[in-house]
Amino acid sequence: MDTRTFGRRAFLGGSAVSALALAQARATAGEAGGTDETFAFEITRSDEDWRAMLSRDEYVVLRKGSTELPKSNPLWNNTAEGTYCCRGCDLTVFDSVWKVELDKGWLFFRQSVENAVLMGIDGQPPDGMAPEDERYGALIEAHCRRCGSHLGHILTVEGKTLHCINGTSLQFRPTLA
Repeated sequence: MDTRTFGRRAFLGGSAVSALALAQARATAGEAGGTDETFAFEITRSDEDWRAMLSRDEYVVLRKGSTELPKSNPLWNNTAEGTYCCRGCDLTVFDSVWKVELDKGWLFFRQSVENAVLMGIDGQPPDGMAPEDERYGALIEAHCRRCGSHLGHILTVEGKTLHCINGTSLQFRPTLA
C-alpha cells in the first residue's frame, strides 16, 4: 500500500467525488478518537494502545480522519463475496452485496450493515473554501459505532448517495464456500 495519505479536505475539495450528500444530517458521533461526551463507544483505547495496534497509515485514517490516496489499498476494486469489518474493532460494517464498482480508487457501498455506522459532521470546509461559501455544506463522516474509528464519508457520486470508504479502515472476510 502506498504509505502517503492526504487530508480529507484536500480530497473533497479537489476530487471528482466532491459532491456532498445529506447536508442537513445530525451529528451522532464525536471525533474519531471516541472522546465525545455524548456517546460512549463500546471499545475505547488509549492513544498509545491505538498506535501500538495500528500501522502509521491505519492510525492516521482511523484515528485522525485522514483519507488514503486513491487506488492505494487493494480492497478498492475487490469483487469477491464477503463482509468488510472495521480494522479498529472487527465489527462487520459492510457487505459485498452493497458494493458499487466505481473507478475512483475507494470503496463505495449503497448502505452499511444495520446499526454499524454512525454519522458525524466534519465541521471544516474543503481547503480553499470559506465556511460561509454557499457550495459548502456539512461534510458527513462515517464512523464505526463500536470504536469510533473514521471509515470515510457519505457523498453524492455520479448522482447516487454512497458511502465512500477508505480500504485502510477495513478488513475483508471472504464468504466461505
